[in-house]
Amino acid sequence: MEKITARVRATGQAAYYIVQMYVSIGGIEQWIQMRGAPDTPVLLYLHGGPGGTSVPVSEAWKPWEEYFTVVHWDQRGAGRTFARNGAAGCGRLTIDRMVEDALGVVDYLTATLGRTKVVLIGHSWGGVLGVNLIRRRPELFSAYVGTGQLVNKRRNEELNYQRQMRQAESSGNAQALAALRAIGPPPFPDREALKVLREWADVLADGDGDSVQPRPTPLAPDYNVAEYPTLMKGVEFSRRELYDELETVDLPALGLRFDIPFFLFHGTCDQATPIELVEEYFAAIEAPHKELVRFEGCHHFFVMNRPQEFLRELVVRVLPCL
Repeated sequence: MEKITARVRATGQAAYYIVQMYVSIGGIEQWIQMRGAPDTPVLLYLHGGPGGTSVPVSEAWKPWEEYFTVVHWDQRGAGRTFARNGAAGCGRLTIDRMVEDALGVVDYLTATLGRTKVVLIGHSWGGVLGVNLIRRRPELFSAYVGTGQLVNKRRNEELNYQRQMRQAESSGNAQALAALRAIGPPPFPDREALKVLREWADVLADGDGDSVQPRPTPLAPDYNVAEYPTLMKGVEFSRRELYDELETVDLPALGLRFDIPFFLFHGTCDQATPIELVEEYFAAIEAPHKELVRFEGCHHFFVMNRPQEFLRELVVRVLPCL
C-alpha cells in the first residue's frame, strides 16, 4: 500500500506531490497521506471519531491543495493504521499517547517538507487532540482551526439531551421521547446510552444547511470498499479505548490563553457539539488573533459536506495570518 509519487500540474508551473505511506510513529507504522505543491503551507487535518479516518473522504478536499499541502493521518487505532497494527499492535489509547503520536507526525512533516510550522485543523475529537497539541507545543503551529469543536464533554451531553428532549416534544415524536426518557439525562452509565443520544440527535436535528451525516463527493479513488469493515472495527476500538478519558474532557481547564491565531468554524445546528458551548469558549479565549465563523443551518460534518465554503473561509481568514 506504500507509495510515494510526484507529478507536475497541468499548468506545468509547479511540482505537485502525492505521498501515501506508512511512517514509523510512536513505535508502530502509521498511515500518512499528503498532497499539494511544495511552496504551500502544510495543513494537518486531525480527524474525529475517535477512530474516524478522513482518508476515504479526502478527494472532496482536493481544491484545498491549490492553497495548502493537505495532510491526512490515520491516528493510532484508526483506518489503515488500525488495519496494519490491529488492536494489540495499537495498544492502550490515551489522550497523552495520541498527543505524542501527533507530535511525531508534525516532526516528520517539518523535517520531510522543510517547514518550521504547520496549520492545524481539528474536527470533533480531533479538536480535543488539537487544543492539547497547541497548548503543549505552540511554536510548531502557525494557526489552529477547530470545527465541530468538543469543549466540555459533560456539559456537551447535558445540552444535547436537553435540546433533543425539546425537539422531540415540539415535533410530537413519541418514539424519540420514549427512547430519551429511557436512558435518562447524563451522566450516562455506559456507551450504549450515548449511542441512543447520538442516533436521535441525527433524526431530530434542525437546520437544512447540509446533511447531518458526512456526504462527501467524490470518495477518494484509491479507497477500497473492502476496507470498510476494518475501518469500522477501528472506530469501535478507538471509542471503547478513549471513552472514559473523553468523559472528563474540559478544554477551558487547560488554559484560555493561546500564542497563535485561533479560529473556530462551527455549524449553528451542530447536533453533536452544541454551538452554545463553542461561543462561550471562544468568548473566554485570549489569542493574538481569534475568529468564530458560523455556518448557518449546518451540522457536525459540514467540513466534509461543504468543503468549498470551508476553503473560502480558510483562504480569506486563516491564510492572511500565516
